[in-house]
Amino acid sequence: MADYKISFDRDRIDFRATSEILKAAYWGKYRTDGGHEQAFANSLCAAAYCNGEQVAFARAVTDRTYFGYLCDIIVWPEHRGQGLGRKLVSAFLDHPDLGGILHWGLSTSDAHGVYEKLGFVRSTDGQYMRLSRTPSP
Repeated sequence: MADYKISFDRDRIDFRATSEILKAAYWGKYRTDGGHEQAFANSLCAAAYCNGEQVAFARAVTDRTYFGYLCDIIVWPEHRGQGLGRKLVSAFLDHPDLGGILHWGLSTSDAHGVYEKLGFVRSTDGQYMRLSRTPSP
């Protein structure tokens, strides 16, 4: 397995590569560079690097005290299947500034197994609700 390093240094993130791969993801259909700039600026972002090159990204929408929602978790295709997504999420869960967060959330339609290995469970308690809207032009 390659030697991956996780960094929360936003200045190291390759914005162009990250924005492009997110726009190409199934959830990124309506995404824009401007939207990514604003979203990244208002989130705690992390990236994974292999030999100094970025190979994964994730961010958390959080108040850093009680609430944490993980999103935009993506691993570049050539680095998938090596546990990197799990390692990236673990970096958020273990982050010293986020230790007070008791309830983390995330949404996925295809990677449940990855997150279940970290203790995430599918919400079936009837407590969580969701509102999805179509983006305005």
